[in-house]
Amino acid sequence: MTATLNAIVTDQAPRPGGHYSQGVLAGDWLFVSGQLPIDPDGTVRHAADFAEQADLAIANALAIVRAAGKAPAQVAKATLYVVGIANWPAANAAFARAFGDHRPARSIVPVPELHFGVQIEVELIAV
Repeated sequence: MTATLNAIVTDQAPRPGGHYSQGVLAGDWLFVSGQLPIDPDGTVRHAADFAEQADLAIANALAIVRAAGKAPAQVAKATLYVVGIANWPAANAAFARAFGDHRPARSIVPVPELHFGVQIEVELIAV
C-alpha cells in the first residue's frame, strides 16, 4: 500500500524559493522542509542576532506543522543546521522556548554557511 502524499502550504511561513513544498504529509507523517529565518512576506532576517533568527526559523517550521493539522507536541524529530558550533547553546535555548516540556529527538549540525548568509535552518518530522 502506498501512502498518499499531500503538499502543505501556508502563508504563515515563507513560500518555497525552489522546487520543493513547505511540507509534505505522507500518511500520518509530516516532513517539514528546512526553514530559514525569513518572514512570511519573504524578508530575509540575515542581520538579526542569532536568537531572533532561531526563534523565527523554528516559528516558520511550526507554522507548517500547524497548517498540517498537527501540534508542536507531535514533532518527533528536529534537525537544526547552525553556522558555528558556538551558536549551539543559543540554538538549544530557542528550541527549549519553542517546545517547552516536549522533547523531540534532535540533532544540531554545525555548518560553515547557509543560504542568504543566515545562521540557522530548521527541519522537522511530526507524526
